[in-house]
Amino acid sequence: MNGKSMSSKSIIRIDTNVLNKTKALAAPLATFSKYRLAGFYLAITLMVLSALGLGFKGLNLGLDFTGGYMTEFTTSQSIDKEQMQNQLTTHLSGDFELNSRAVDTQWTIRQADGTANVINKDWLNNFATQTGYDITPQDSVFIGSQVGSELVDNGGLALLVAAIAMMMYLTWRFEWRLACGSLVALVHDVLVVLGLFAWLGLPFDLTVLASVLAIIGYSLNDSIVIGDRLREVMRAKTNMNMSDIVDTAVKSTLTRSLITSGTTLATIGAIWIFGGQPLQGFAIGLFAGVVFGTLSSIAVSATIPQLIGLNPAFYQHRAQELLVNDEP
Repeated sequence: MNGKSMSSKSIIRIDTNVLNKTKALAAPLATFSKYRLAGFYLAITLMVLSALGLGFKGLNLGLDFTGGYMTEFTTSQSIDKEQMQNQLTTHLSGDFELNSRAVDTQWTIRQADGTANVINKDWLNNFATQTGYDITPQDSVFIGSQVGSELVDNGGLALLVAAIAMMMYLTWRFEWRLACGSLVALVHDVLVVLGLFAWLGLPFDLTVLASVLAIIGYSLNDSIVIGDRLREVMRAKTNMNMSDIVDTAVKSTLTRSLITSGTTLATIGAIWIFGGQPLQGFAIGLFAGVVFGTLSSIAVSATIPQLIGLNPAFYQHRAQELLVNDEP
């Protein structure tokens, strides 16, 4: 009797230890799941706000898309940008955009198509005489709006082709639910960057379009890494529920995602600081895309498949089929 009693107590003690360890492992996953879902709702909110910004305010399209005049000149001495802006305003009718670089000695003036007072070499010479600035005209060109419309069409086509190709590849490589998650994450990244430019009224030109196309590739890379890890966990952890599987997969790639994003942001920050005005829009778009892309990879690309019915049985059944086919 004493032996049986001792044996029963040992079994109970072992079962209690296993239960405690299971609870200890489940607690961090439950906490992480709350943060992941909070990030998911934040991403959805950002998408809605971005869509509202694009709908009500729209993008501030640059001359590359709208057409207009661009005039470049240099000054022998550094001049404060606000001072130059005020001087041009008193001598120039109509709206214009002034940019400077090279310590405020190289200047670019952009004017919309159809403006009444177009800047040319003679106008700059008269302006230099009246203000006393030592100005050297560099270039004055007209950019047609037809070029801009073609750029919009080609850029939209590139986005569409990239989305379709990504959907086909991920469906073949993983499963259609994971492909849907990656596609929603891609739409999130592009939409939020466009919404940011709409709400802030930042000029949207060719360099910004290039950053949007670069964001697509970055988002796809992160989604594939997380999707691959999610598939491995579903094959290995047959006794876990789907929420814990997703949390385990995301946590195992979290350090890699944060380090990759951090080093990328450092490079983009250097471009933003030292690249000057011509690359500012590109740097802002890419910086925002990497930040929001990291959020969507963690909170969107792995959560959407769970919401639309992804389960481990699909991959476990596929693994069993491969074992059967490999048998002699």
